[in-house]
Amino acid sequence: MFVVLPRAGGGLLSLAPLYEALRARGYAEEGECVMIEGVPVQFLPAYNALLEEALARARDTAYDETRTRVLRAEHLLAMCLQTGRDKDRERVRVLRAQAKLDMDYLAGVLTRHQLEAKWNEWKG
Repeated sequence: MFVVLPRAGGGLLSLAPLYEALRARGYAEEGECVMIEGVPVQFLPAYNALLEEALARARDTAYDETRTRVLRAEHLLAMCLQTGRDKDRERVRVLRAQAKLDMDYLAGVLTRHQLEAKWNEWKG
């Protein structure tokens, strides 16, 4: 789960306040995750402009009866391009095959985050 965190002294991001709040609610850490209602959840800080944009433009949806926000497929694809690993290339292939991508929206994301060249290289 990506989260936006306030910057601590020196511009550092810290998950400590989040973990403290979760512990106060009875949730325990297990390795790099926190067990929440039996589900392991890993919290990752939004560490750049692309992730911050993705979170700001996430879509509201319901999971069972719980309101949640889900990142757009176009942002997920851009995040894969930005990260650039072999497994991200495979994720891009799967997203292109299975997701209903808004190509105009994707073009805007790629332009804002200087990912057009990588997209042109990876889309084959």
